[in-house]
Amino acid sequence: MTEAAALPGRPRGDVLSGPATARAVNVLAPNASPMTLDGTNTWILSEPGSDLAVVVDPGPLDDVHLRQVIDTAERAGKRIALTLLTHGHPDHAEGAARFAELTRTNIRALDPMLRLGDEGLEAGHVIDVGGLELRVVPTPGHTADSLCLHLPADRAVLTGDTVLGRGTTVVAHPDGRLGDYLDSLRRLRSLTVDDGVHTVLPGHGPVLEDAQGAVEFYLAHRAHRLAQVETAVENGHTTPSDVVAHVYADVDRSLWPAAELSVRAQMQYLGEHGLIDTPQV
Repeated sequence: MTEAAALPGRPRGDVLSGPATARAVNVLAPNASPMTLDGTNTWILSEPGSDLAVVVDPGPLDDVHLRQVIDTAERAGKRIALTLLTHGHPDHAEGAARFAELTRTNIRALDPMLRLGDEGLEAGHVIDVGGLELRVVPTPGHTADSLCLHLPADRAVLTGDTVLGRGTTVVAHPDGRLGDYLDSLRRLRSLTVDDGVHTVLPGHGPVLEDAQGAVEFYLAHRAHRLAQVETAVENGHTTPSDVVAHVYADVDRSLWPAAELSVRAQMQYLGEHGLIDTPQV
């Protein structure tokens, strides 16, 4: 879920279904919109030589798309053994129950309400399916239940909506919190510095090959927006909608409702840190 249509200084890139790394194949859902960019990236993950696969974010409830994901795996000689969710927004998770029915798989997610089966996901969990190793990295902020999946063998991380391939993501107040989101970005930066992650496999938009650069840009962007919001409030723009009209004037108006969620999260953060009078958000 994006709040800005373009990320300054970053090329647009192409979003195509197909292989992205040695272990990751993208099947693009047909749900393009200003909020979902080119559509939701449904990821099929599998260890080379294994006949088992994991699917991350089946996407919307669209039988044609869900069956295309299954067909793509089967054409590669893979049987889908597990379904994972990066978070519960409908563009990622609405089709999960139907997909689990079609594939007879369990669904694992941070949010217990999204799970199908006895196993959830928690920080530090290592998922091993057919030799494919995925490490669970909780990254709340966009939503409380957001997570990323570290794919060490490809030096990659699946980021859901925490980092997008194009644009910047929404901190979806009140479920999403800016302080959590900043901590999550720093956690991802540590993966790039300490664990050598260089590829971002996002929930929307193209694959990014400079993971550290993307995370650093997001951190700088958030700091810049936060300063803009603080200044706007100090200058008398005291309601979230007024702040959006002032700070996001260069953003397409169709994205202002999403931007307002982020502004509410930013105003809450500034109030909690005593930088503005406690706002009513």
